[in-house]
Parts: sequence; C-alpha cells; structure tokens
Amino acid sequence: MQESTTTTTAATFTSDNKVDDLGHRKILILYGSETGNSEESAGDIERLARRLHFHTALEEMNDVNLSDLLQYPLVIFVIATSGQGDLPKNARSFWKSLLRKRLLPGCLHQVHFTTFGLGDSSYFQYNWAARKLHKRLQQLGAVECLPRGEADERHEEGIDGTFLPWCLTLERYLEKAFPLPPGLSPIPLDVQLTPKFTIRLVEQDGTTDIGNKEMANPRFNIDNHGRSLDREAAIYSHEDNQSRLAELKYELEVQNRTPDQYITARVNNFTAATWPGGVDTLDRPNVLRDVPAKYSLDDSASRPERTPPDELLPIPGSRSAVVTRNSRLTPSTHWQDVRQLSIQVFDDESTTIPYKAGDIAIIYPKNFPRDVQVLVDLMGWGDIADKAFEHIAHGDDIPRQTPRNCYPLENSTLRELLIHNYDITCIPRRSFFTQIAHYTEDPTHRERLREFANPGLSDEFYDYTSRPRRSILEVLQDFPSVQIPYQHIPSVFPVIRGREYSIASGGDLLQYDELSPGTYTVELAIALVKYKTVLRKTRQGLCSRYIASLRPGTRLNIAIHSNNIPEIILDPSKPLLAIAPGTGVAPIRAILHERANADRYRIEDVRREDALFYGGRNRAADFLFAKDWQTLGATVFTAFSRDQPSKIYVQDIILRESAYICQLLRKNCVICLCGSSGKMPEAVRNALYDCMVKEGLAANREEAKSSLHKNWLFWEEVW
Repeated sequence: MQESTTTTTAATFTSDNKVDDLGHRKILILYGSETGNSEESAGDIERLARRLHFHTALEEMNDVNLSDLLQYPLVIFVIATSGQGDLPKNARSFWKSLLRKRLLPGCLHQVHFTTFGLGDSSYFQYNWAARKLHKRLQQLGAVECLPRGEADERHEEGIDGTFLPWCLTLERYLEKAFPLPPGLSPIPLDVQLTPKFTIRLVEQDGTTDIGNKEMANPRFNIDNHGRSLDREAAIYSHEDNQSRLAELKYELEVQNRTPDQYITARVNNFTAATWPGGVDTLDRPNVLRDVPAKYSLDDSASRPERTPPDELLPIPGSRSAVVTRNSRLTPSTHWQDVRQLSIQVFDDESTTIPYKAGDIAIIYPKNFPRDVQVLVDLMGWGDIADKAFEHIAHGDDIPRQTPRNCYPLENSTLRELLIHNYDITCIPRRSFFTQIAHYTEDPTHRERLREFANPGLSDEFYDYTSRPRRSILEVLQDFPSVQIPYQHIPSVFPVIRGREYSIASGGDLLQYDELSPGTYTVELAIALVKYKTVLRKTRQGLCSRYIASLRPGTRLNIAIHSNNIPEIILDPSKPLLAIAPGTGVAPIRAILHERANADRYRIEDVRREDALFYGGRNRAADFLFAKDWQTLGATVFTAFSRDQPSKIYVQDIILRESAYICQLLRKNCVICLCGSSGKMPEAVRNALYDCMVKEGLAANREEAKSSLHKNWLFWEEVW
C-alpha cells in the first residue's frame, strides 16, 4: 500500500507558543573554506542544530565582528588549513582582528566555543589553522565547551571518518547543555526543514508567482495558478524526434508503475525477455543492480555536444576574459590529457602588475546543455525551463537573496540557473539523499534514499557514491520517482564553485604593458580529469569537461587570488631548489620566468642558480615545458617512472643527488615543492631529510626535519 503523500515540515512540527519560548537557543556557526568542504561541513552542523530547535546563523568568518560572538551562547568554528598553515581567505580578516595587540586577555571570557578543523596530513602544517585559532581564542579568555575535532582528507573514509563521530558528540553535548522544554522533541530526520532559499517564477508583467501555496506540498510542482503541471506535456514539449517521443512516453509509463508491477515482471523470465526497453528498464528500481555493461560508452557519448553558453556571470572580483589558446601539452596518444590554456584578461581597474608567480587563477565551470535537458526531462520542468525566475530568502536574519556564491544572470531562466549556477554532476553528499527522500511517493525508494543518508551505513553510501563516482544527475536517474519541486532547487543542488589552478606564467609571459594596463595574459597547465570507474563508465570532472570545450575566442570569467608567496623566492640572487612532479611545474614555470625577468635588472654579476627536480611517467609523453627549462638555463634532474624496467620516482633522484642538494642548502637556497597531495610530498620531504643525514647536515632524520623547516624557507603548493 502506498504511503500517504502528505509531507511534514519543521514549520508544522512545532507549535507556535513553544517556538516563541526558544529565542534564547541560538548558535553561531562560522567557517573558513577554500574548496567548499568546510562550508558543507558547517552546513551539516547547522542542520543538526536546527533539528534541536536552535536559531542558527551560518556565516563566513570574515563576515562577523568579534562583538558578534558575544551575542550567542555557543559559537562553532569550522575551518580548513590552506597553503603554508594559513587560514582560508574568507577567514583572514577575522583572524587579523583576533591578533590586534589592544585586545586584552580575557576580553572574550563570555564566549563559549568549539572548533573543528579540516586538513590534509600530507602537508607538514596539518590542521594548523584550527590549532592556531583554538589557541588564540583561549588566550583571549574564550571557554572551550567541547574538545576540538580534526579531520584528515587522507583518512580511508575521508573527512567523514572523524567528522561524523564528532557530530554525534556535539549532538549529545547540545542535548545535555541546552535541554528542550517539556513536550518538545528534536525534529526527526524524516521531517523536512524549511528551506532557506527558494526560487519563484517571474511573470512577463513583472509579477511573481505565490510561494506559500507551492510550499504547502513539496511533492508536486505547482504553477502560478495553483494547478498541477501536466508532466507529460512538460516532458514532450521540447521534443521533435518521433522515436525519442515514443521512448520518453514509455519511460513515463514505466515511472508510473507501482513497485509490485516491477517485481512481477522481473520474476517472469519471458516477460523480462520481451519487455519493451529491455530488462535494464525493469532493474531501475533496484539501485544495487549496476551491471557494468550498462555503463559502457555508447554512440551518443561520442557525438559532438553543444558547449555551455559563454555569458559572463556577475561574480564579484572576477574579470572578463577570452581564451586565446587551448592546446594539449601531451601527445594525443597519451592517456593523460594535459592542457596549456592561455587566457587574455580584460581589467580596466588594473593599474599595477595584476599578479605574481605563485598566485592562483579561478575558473568558473558550467554544466552542459545536454545534461541540463536530461534533468529538465526527469523533473518535468519543460514548460517552465525557459521562463525567468528569481530567488527568495526565507528568514529576516538572512542577509542575502541568493545562496552564498550564487550569482545568477539578470532575469535568469530556470535553464540558465541550471547551466551557470547549480551543480548537477558532482558526487552527492549525505544531505542530498536526506533532501530528495522527501520528494518521492515510492516507499521503496524513500527507504533506500534514507539508508544512504544514514551515517551508520557509510559503506553502502560510499559504495554507491564515491567509489563509482556517481553524480547527482545519475542518482536522480536511478530514482525516477523523485520529483523535486522547482522552487526547492536552491536547497537541493549545491552551487557551482570556482576551481583554483596555479598560474603557469610569469615575467614576460604576462604580456603586461604599463602604458596600456587594461589587458594581460594568464597561462595555466591543467591535467584534465577523465577516467573509467569500476562500472566501466567514463567520468570527467565538471571543470575538466568545461575546459576541454573552450575554443579560442570563448569568453569566460576568471579571478586572480594572491597566494602570498614569499618575495625571497622570486629573488634571483637566492639559489632555488624546485621539486615538481607532473603539473606541479605550473607554479615553478611561473617562478623561473619571474626570476629570469628580475635577473635582467640585477647589478650583481652573480650567476642565477635554479635547480628543478621533475617527475613524470615518460620523457616522450609528459616532460612538460621541456623547452622552457632549456631557455631559462635551469639545471634539470628528471625521473620518468615508466621509461625503464624498475620504477624511478623524483624522491629517488633526490637521494641520488644528495651532494648537490646539500650544496644548495649550504648556499641557503629556497625550497619549493609543488604537485599532487598524498604520498608524494611526504616521500620528498623524507628524501630531503635523508640527504641531510647522508651529507652530514644532521645526525638523524628527526634532527634534519626540525632543522630544514626552521633554517630554510620551505614553500609547498600541493593539491
């Protein structure tokens, strides 16, 4: 028997008089994030607190003043570590305010807080940001109410390996320290929290549809007249291919069948063999039956597809730019597609050199129209996809009209929002499954979705999402009964985030003219993410796919962020020891060009000394920028792991050249380590320690470790 379609929301779960008595239950949740992980974790904490009837404020650390901390009984900090043990950019202003000398010890004695740090143990400065913040808060008198938590991205379960147990501890603390009044219980997980942001249709006469009636039952899409949308008409409205029409009509018929009809068909071999659409259709409700052949590439995958439109979003701090070059650095026969992307940036506000070696460029990717059309078809949004929408914030205390970092085009249509602003191809988080479980009438699907959202069933969640790299769009295809109201798009889909890449250009490569400072060039070296999973399905990162599609002449948004590289690294009078496997040479290339450019204006007649230890697989395939190293006069040592029977890595070459390494160290060189995170940085650091021991600069590895990071400038850029 089908379950009732009535949806219970948090607004209907609590009585008004009890909610009015909860004004003192307030929590301030602050986050510092570079890639979005801390922001997402802070969002999970906020939802936990809302289910315990707390009034929550979720903000970037830079958006609050120290005095704001005093207005809340509890402040929770969620912060990642970036760069050389630094705080993320959206936390640095707040951090500077904490370091003011005029702050007296004990000035924050009224503040009760806890912190959770996100880090990567492949960095030497693992979770330094959270530890520094924690220590400074205590110096100013703030009281820690719950022990600090620290997550390691290298954990076999990722951040969740530590974050989920810590959240359980936090929940128990909140229940004990802030007990609910008699008769009021926590909001269950099967009760939907009121969304903070929704969208609504903007009519041609400038009026908007009414959101209250739409929000009453989120299982159904409601138009501005309060009528249920004609789902069949919505699906077929854009189709002109008759065979595709027939296929879509059949898919709609299948979606409308009850679970018992599927089961009957699957146990009957004759029916399964003769069923229109094949047995694959019958297996759709069973999300665990992923036959690898089902995910092999078909002809449609190789067809040329329409690329995303190049409208420029109104992203604060970004600049308009145009692609001038997009070429492969690796041969077409090589498994890895590494692109050299040259971008001309137009910046009328630039009056000085716009960036320096070591800085970061941010590219803002977009979804492809074909994927958006698939989602529109699945959800039955066809008749409204090309109408204008606007965002609505629900709550007087929300200081913005759109979700953070969401910058839609003016009068953006639903289709444009899905192309430019909301990520439909990322790997979903648990909260996504919690959300979409509210939008299905199929009890089997609802139960399965809630199992994926259950922290106690981590293995099933990872088996279904992270390990096969299954996307949000694919999840919705696996669960066709899920029908998301268009109004709830902002609360279901994450915002597309910009991707950071180390700039590979410096010196003359900037093509910056002080007499005409409005334009300059940015070059990037990007390894495109494309691979096959255990399901034999090709995966491609959202930004990799977007970058691969960029043709010369395409417009795009780009932002430049300072990476605070120490100026001494760019000083050509200081010897440089650079270690950079793969695309780690991108920032090194910029640094070497910058040093060479500065060398031309040097008065001292001292030879510039640049040493590069480079690692790759094959000299013929991925010796990136080989001609640059010759032109720049760098001393290059290479390790190509697949060019001989026994694999050789960059750390092996470092050990082999220990005498030369220590000769540079004795000259007080600066050290740069760039490339992928994980095992490589630790292996390289250990090789350097062993070189110091071997050549008599330290008695043992521990002494070498302490000495290297104390007496030499060691700059890391790993990702």
